[in-house]
Amino acid sequence: MTAELVRGQNHPLPGTRLEIRVSTGKPVVAGATLGDEQGKVRGAEWVAHPGAPQLPGLEVSGQAASDHRLAVDLEALPDTVHRVNVLLALPDGVGGPASFAAVAAPFVAVTGPDGAEIATYTVTGLDAESAVVALELYRRHGAWKVRAVGQGYAGGLAEMLSDQGLLQAHELAGVIQAAVVGGAARAVAVPPPRTAGAGTGPSGPVDYVHPRRRSAAPPPPPASPPGQPATPVAGDATGWSMEERLYNQVWGMFEDMARTTAAYRSAVGFAESRMEQEVDRALSDPRGRIGPAGADARRQAQEKRDGLTAQAREVLDRDLAQLIAESQVVEPALPPAFARWDNPVWHGYRVPMEIPMALRVGDLHLPERPELRIPMLVRLPLERSLWIDSARTTSDPAVEWDAGLLRTRAMDTAVALAARLLAVYPAGEFAVHVIDPAGSAAGSLAPLVGSGVLDPAPVAGARTVADVLGRLVQRVDLVQMAVRGGAADSLPPDLDTAEQLLIVNDFPHGFDDRALTHLRYLADEGPSVGVHLLMVADREDASRYGPVLDPLWRSLLRITPVPDDHLADPWVGHAWTYEPSLPPPGSRVLDHVLGHVAEARRGLPD
Repeated sequence: MTAELVRGQNHPLPGTRLEIRVSTGKPVVAGATLGDEQGKVRGAEWVAHPGAPQLPGLEVSGQAASDHRLAVDLEALPDTVHRVNVLLALPDGVGGPASFAAVAAPFVAVTGPDGAEIATYTVTGLDAESAVVALELYRRHGAWKVRAVGQGYAGGLAEMLSDQGLLQAHELAGVIQAAVVGGAARAVAVPPPRTAGAGTGPSGPVDYVHPRRRSAAPPPPPASPPGQPATPVAGDATGWSMEERLYNQVWGMFEDMARTTAAYRSAVGFAESRMEQEVDRALSDPRGRIGPAGADARRQAQEKRDGLTAQAREVLDRDLAQLIAESQVVEPALPPAFARWDNPVWHGYRVPMEIPMALRVGDLHLPERPELRIPMLVRLPLERSLWIDSARTTSDPAVEWDAGLLRTRAMDTAVALAARLLAVYPAGEFAVHVIDPAGSAAGSLAPLVGSGVLDPAPVAGARTVADVLGRLVQRVDLVQMAVRGGAADSLPPDLDTAEQLLIVNDFPHGFDDRALTHLRYLADEGPSVGVHLLMVADREDASRYGPVLDPLWRSLLRITPVPDDHLADPWVGHAWTYEPSLPPPGSRVLDHVLGHVAEARRGLPD
């Protein structure tokens, strides 16, 4: 059965030898780009076009035409290739149309070696664009899928290639158009892409092995049989270590969840729109507005809508079931830095010897399947400071939070994050300071204070604000001067070189203009030299400062102590509901973990 795709929808490929047929009604240029795991085109040798129509595993047409057949052998692609984008562009200088608005909607079909259609896609909605990415073939869990993309570019080939990360996009676009105008591919063919171990240099073969690696990267897990769902395996993404592979796998799950949900929403929107159009056409004749004809027209349109919606939901449920199965094997395998507080990995916790590559700061989910939680991971060292918003905002209008309870929960969230950071850094390489001028956070801070991991312990009063900020500003200044002067060895021997986290509660209580200036300085300059902020604040409380604090808020990553749908993914921009990572009620896991941290710190030499 052929899958008729809509924009964003994907479909599994049953085999690796494929043909892609393109029909446009007017001559267009057809090509393809190869992308790595991040979708980046590494060079001109990763682009198949009329000037270089053949690449390993890929062959495109050598001229502009209204019908094209692209041959693809996924098994013959280099191992570093994870994506194949099928491109269509209007030729320059041959008197044809200037944009796809004057061309019939391109029809693209993916077929097997026997010509049987696997999936089709009609690229609709194009207007001023003169180039479009029609389809994407991509590798996931060792298996390949096809996705309907339909991303157009008014800037033509150059803009499209540049968007895929090709540095010489404008030059290559000129080469392609010149080959088309010449009627034959007279341009000099670019060399085929290099593969690891096959390159040569001036003095012999090039060794692609990282000089500090003693072994090759772990082999990928075996692929599932063609046409069958991939068997979930923890750590089946690429990477040199299990931690790196799990990190990449979580991001792959995040992207798959975003894109499959976007496809479903697009399909439902298309079904609704088509139903409205069919009803409008049927009722445009006044004679059909009353009586059985009008009722039949509405019923038939609604049945078509319901059928399309049900088909889209079936695809969504299939994809989400696969992601849920994957989550069930990935979640238990996560290391402490990536794991929830209820993960048994914390029961066997030991202070690590190395800094992890990322940290879990909460979970993300979408309304289509709320129980499917994607870990929200941020890279370490932190590149942005954090702001826990204690304002009375939530995405669920049925939930009301008491202002005092919300502030307490915001501080509990801050303490849980600080404890996690202390736990995943080696002993003595991370320090936490607290500004709590009114002393209102004593209850939340009890795990940090009781374990002795704070140095010094928080003291109430405005004087504490000035003292703590002054010390951290001095540290930032000293480290910056040493780095800029190339004299890192000249730092004072008593300077704490550990990463620093400053928790600020009840901002702006206790802050004068000088303290405010210091805080903004730390937000701007601190992260680059290992000083980070964790603000617990309601932005409205600082409104008296006016727009002077706007740059501060914009520089911080806002998270919430209660579920809130304020975060967007980088692929399709869904509003994801964020939930903080907190220990289960009644759990002593923070005390257990912080006890180990404190013990390891006491064992360090003076």
